[in-house]
Amino acid sequence: MIATMTSKGQLTIPKEVREQLCLHTGTHVSFVVIGGRAELTPISTPLSALKNVLPKPKKRLTLEEIERAAARGASQ
Repeated sequence: MIATMTSKGQLTIPKEVREQLCLHTGTHVSFVVIGGRAELTPISTPLSALKNVLPKPKKRLTLEEIERAAARGASQ
């Protein structure tokens, strides 16, 4: 597959490559140059980066309450 660079240094990654690497809008990628070649690697968001994304719940649930809610959801 061949891509052509624009005057601003931008490339369009071919659809087949985007699909195989699961690249979507906003995906970050890393470039590494190895012996005259460039390697592109998608960067996954670590789970730790999601800490504090949601507000803390107002009420803490017991394990029993969580299990009942999960059972209700599974039966629907």
